Amino acid sequence: MEYHNIPPLYDKNSKILILGSFPSVKSREGQFFYHHPQNRYWKVMAAVTGCPVPETIEEKKEMILSHRIAMWDVIASCDISGSSDSSIRNVVPNDIGKLLAETEIERIYTNGGTAHKYYRKYIKSKIDREDIVLPSTSPANAAWSLERLITAWKEALSE
Repeated sequence: MEYHNIPPLYDKNSKILILGSFPSVKSREGQFFYHHPQNRYWKVMAAVTGCPVPETIEEKKEMILSHRIAMWDVIASCDISGSSDSSIRNVVPNDIGKLLAETEIERIYTNGGTAHKYYRKYIKSKIDREDIVLPSTSPANAAWSLERLITAWKEALSE
C-alpha cells in the first residue's frame, strides 16, 4: 500500500480545485505535485496563468495560490505498481469535502481520465459536485502536444 504524502495546496481564497489521481513515484519522493521533470503540468499552468515556468516548490506554490487555485489528488492511498495508473487497486479517497468546506471552490477539474474515473467513483456522490475533465499533462498522454494541452486548459479554466 502506498500513501499520499503531499498535503493539499490551498488557502481560504481558492476558487478552482485541480485534482490529479495519485502522485507518481517521483512526486512522492520529491513530496510535491507533478515533480517528474517530464510532466507538463507546470508548463501548462504557467501558460494559463501568464507566469514564468516556476522552478522551485515555493515558486510553484506562489503561482498556484496567487491565482486562487487549489491542488490535491483524488486518492489518499492505494496499491500501485510504480507510477502506473492502470495498476491502481484498493483505493482510499482523500476527504475533498473538508477542503471544500475551508475554501470558496466554485469549480473542480480533474487532470486526466484516471483522476476523473476515481473522482466519479469515490467522491462525486459524497459532495454532489460535478468535475470537468481536462486532458492529462502526463508524458504518457503523448497524443496531446504541449500546445494542445495549453489551449485546452486555457479554454476550460477561463470559463
